Amino acid sequence: MSRAPDTWILTADCPSVLGTVDAVTRFLFEQGCYVTEHHSFDDRLSSRFFIRVEFRQPDGLDEASFRSGLSERANAFGMNFELTAPNYRPKVVIMVSKADHCLNDLLYRQRINQLSMDVVAVVSNHPDLEPLARWHDIPYYHFPLDPNDKPAQEAKVWQVIESSGAELVILARYMQVLSPELCRKLDGKAINIHHSLLPGFKGAKPYHQAYNKGVKLVGATAHYINNDLDEGPIIAQGVEVVDHSHYPEDLIAKGRDIECLTLARAVGYHIERRVFLNANRTVVL
Repeated sequence: MSRAPDTWILTADCPSVLGTVDAVTRFLFEQGCYVTEHHSFDDRLSSRFFIRVEFRQPDGLDEASFRSGLSERANAFGMNFELTAPNYRPKVVIMVSKADHCLNDLLYRQRINQLSMDVVAVVSNHPDLEPLARWHDIPYYHFPLDPNDKPAQEAKVWQVIESSGAELVILARYMQVLSPELCRKLDGKAINIHHSLLPGFKGAKPYHQAYNKGVKLVGATAHYINNDLDEGPIIAQGVEVVDHSHYPEDLIAKGRDIECLTLARAVGYHIERRVFLNANRTVVL
């Protein structure tokens, strides 16, 4: 859903107690704000409440006063909140290896403003995709990986992320496992994409393995990274039906399409402030 250029986003979470919805919506009413979209969820298993509201203020919003007033209201509920201004565009670093489909798709969606973000750098352990980044006028950093000195390569990667002011890192088919230290630094700020085949096929040529087993579903999973390989909190998943007529190259092509769509969907959810971390799970509003 496209967001109007004059809308603010308010997200909040707190323990499940009586009056949480009223605390937010009544405050917005008192401030003369018009709610254009509202979603909330109460997780009865974790006893935690989540809410996301888009709103506009016809007379203009005094952000400092708004934050101060809401803080007083939120403190009574132990509520954490974030306020996102209209036309917010986070700075993003994309990490890639040799596959170009996800990078190409993300840069296209940025160019047509389907994804409201500013890609400030592309980082890779291979030189192959530099022409694509340069065509979009985006700096490209090639940091070859020395298997005997991985920390040195990751230090260069982190320097780019930190110096660019990036708020989000996208692993768009970056085919290297990040160290525990870098995973910790990027906790909740880095999204990865990988294929989801049932049963699971690891190692080389997973789609050829899937073909040999006669799979009937192919898919992709986008998730936040953590120290457990491909097991971080899931943001979005995609799946399509296949059959005996799909040869390995057909499965690969279909997999590429699903990866692009699923990653773009997850990135969109993140930059629109729709994703809440709830232990090792996500709430997507």
